[in-house]
Amino acid sequence: MIKLDIINRVAEKTGVPKMKAEQAVDALFHSMKEALTRGERIELRGFGVFVVKPRKRGVGRNPRTGEEVAIPSGKTIRFKPGKELQTHEDGELTHHDSGESDSDS
Repeated sequence: MIKLDIINRVAEKTGVPKMKAEQAVDALFHSMKEALTRGERIELRGFGVFVVKPRKRGVGRNPRTGEEVAIPSGKTIRFKPGKELQTHEDGELTHHDSGESDSDS
């Protein structure tokens, strides 16, 4: 899925014109980028959490030459899926759209 797919789905689900949906999606992504740049945590209930984590310095290898390369310390973004987005052992996603239970009993 790419950004255009998200815009199209927002337009379909809300009935707003695609231009307005694009503005909304752009505003959302812009706000998320700004928050992550400031090191803030983004928590979207039922979806997941984005957190900025420090990354240690290290040594990597160039896969072509095998030469060691210094990897500088920095920051990276981690995503932890929420309970409704967790995958089961069989690889299937848990999906709760309605209030119904997944059990067949």
